[in-house]
Amino acid sequence: MTNRHTMTFTAQAQHIDELGHVNNAVWVDWIQQIAIAHWTSVATPEHQAQYFWVVTRHEIDYRGNIGLGESVEATTFIPAAPTGARFDRRVDFRNAAGKVIVSSNTTWAMLERSTGRLARVRDEVTAPFRPFGDEA
Repeated sequence: MTNRHTMTFTAQAQHIDELGHVNNAVWVDWIQQIAIAHWTSVATPEHQAQYFWVVTRHEIDYRGNIGLGESVEATTFIPAAPTGARFDRRVDFRNAAGKVIVSSNTTWAMLERSTGRLARVRDEVTAPFRPFGDEA
């Protein structure tokens, strides 16, 4: 099991804005896609059935972009232990040269499916995402 998850995204015609590169809203969608993929790949079926996540904050730095047909490799990880019901997630998008061109830190809140209420993120939920950050 790994604390990091990687996916490749390729810019399609519907992703491109009038400036000729991937629209900012698409980057947000890709951030959500990789976060969900990471959760579903490592969280236990019981936790997936019991909890779901909502975004409470996005912080995104744009240092570059890609155009039609170009790809980026996205890597996500949890940089630090959760605080209460909240859990930050980092996503870095690298271009073909390996340069980080878009970087995000998103705060997610965990909710109980049965009640829709915030739930404290317990150690057993975070276990598959450890070690946090760059700890070895």
